[in-house]
Amino acid sequence: MPSKLKESAHRVQEFLHARGFSFEVKELFSSTRTAQEAADSVGCMVGQIAKSLVFKEKKTKRPILVIASGANRVSLAKIKAATGLKLGRADGNFVKENVGYAIGGVPPAGHNEPLETILDPDLKQYDAIWAAAGTPFALFELKPDDLKPMTNGKWIDLAE
Repeated sequence: MPSKLKESAHRVQEFLHARGFSFEVKELFSSTRTAQEAADSVGCMVGQIAKSLVFKEKKTKRPILVIASGANRVSLAKIKAATGLKLGRADGNFVKENVGYAIGGVPPAGHNEPLETILDPDLKQYDAIWAAAGTPFALFELKPDDLKPMTNGKWIDLAE
């Protein structure tokens, strides 16, 4: 592992510590950009990867964060039925400008401003999960129950 965190990963670490979380951001030499790459890099099941996906709400143009199990595809229809949010694709520029991190490294919290967040209950089946930490090479380990206090998110069945 690299000894010094890159600036984006350091911002995530600082956010976590400032909020009282003791998680340690780890920056690896192998990619964690996709759920499968992250799982391979840390030696866990792909379902244990808490992938942070940013969508654009179609009416308000607000960024909405969905934290899903790496094993799941997200059903936008289920999210709309449960929340009324009509979500669309967010491109890399939108994500970087509105969230503060590039796609492939978006953490569950510590963004430019707090995001409305939807959590995948399938993550609760694991004792430990891994989330991105600011770069496509950084992540941290946490428990599924840590997601709610960290993000103020809502647990909603969202898997296709």
